[in-house]
Amino acid sequence: MLGIFTSISAQSPRGSDSLNLKDDQSIPKLLKHDIKQTLKSVGHSFTRPLHWKGKDFGKLGGFIFGTVALSSLDKETNRFFARNKEDFPKGIRDFGWYFGSPQNYFIANAGLYGFGLATKNEKIRKTSVLIISSSITSGAISSLLKGSVGRSRPNHTGDPFDFKLFSSEPGYHSFPSGHTTLSITMSHAIAKQFDNTWIKVGIYSIGAIAPISRLVDGAHWLTDIAFSTALSIIVVDSIDKFLFNSKAYDYSKTPAKISWNLKLSSNQIGIVGTF
Repeated sequence: MLGIFTSISAQSPRGSDSLNLKDDQSIPKLLKHDIKQTLKSVGHSFTRPLHWKGKDFGKLGGFIFGTVALSSLDKETNRFFARNKEDFPKGIRDFGWYFGSPQNYFIANAGLYGFGLATKNEKIRKTSVLIISSSITSGAISSLLKGSVGRSRPNHTGDPFDFKLFSSEPGYHSFPSGHTTLSITMSHAIAKQFDNTWIKVGIYSIGAIAPISRLVDGAHWLTDIAFSTALSIIVVDSIDKFLFNSKAYDYSKTPAKISWNLKLSSNQIGIVGTF
C-alpha cells in the first residue's frame, strides 16, 4: 500500500487537488484534526438511519430480502469450495486469514496513517481516516450481528439454517464475516483514491483474497461473505461522501456513488452494486 501511494505521490504535482501537503500545520495539529474527523465520521454513520426516508427503508428491505434469497445457494457453494480446497494454494489462504485479522489490519492502517502524518500527505491521511472510521462502524455492526444472530459455521454443523441466538460459541458466529468486513473496507477505501482501472482491479483482487479464503476454509457461507461485502461498501461510500461534504480534506472530484439493486431472474439472484 505504501508503495502504491508513494508512486502516485511522486506522479502528483505539489499543491495539486489530489495531493495537498499541509506544510504550514504542525503534526500535532494534523493529528488532532484527523482524530476529530474520525469521531465525527463514526458519529455520522451511526446516526444516519435517523434521517432515512421511505426509499432508504425500501433499499434496506431489498438488501435483507436479497441476502435471504441468496442463502438458497449456500450449501452448493460450500460443497464446491470443499471439493476444491486442496487445489487452493495454502499460502494465499494464510494471507487471507492474516490480512483480515483485526490485529494485523489495524497495524497495517496505523503504518499507513503514520506515513501520511509524518510526510503531511493529506491524501494518505484522509484515506486512513476513511478506513478507520469505516472499520469502526462496519466492525461494530458485524460484531453485534455475530453475537445475536448465532448462525452456525459450515465447518461446525454444515447446516446454513442452524441458528443459536446470542450464542457465545465461536461455531455459531458465522454471520457476518469479520475478515471480509475488514478486508473489503480497506480495499474499497484505497481503490476509491485512484482513477486507473487496473490499479483498482489489483487492489480489489487483494481485498478479495480474505473472503475467498474463508469460503475455502469452510468458515463462512456465501451469504455471510456477500452481506459483509455489501455492508463494507455502503459504509465506506457513506463516510466518504460525508468527508467530502464537510470539506475536511481536499477532494479532486465528487466521490463516486454506488447504486444498489435487487436482481431476480431464472439464473440470477442477489444484490448488484453499480458504481
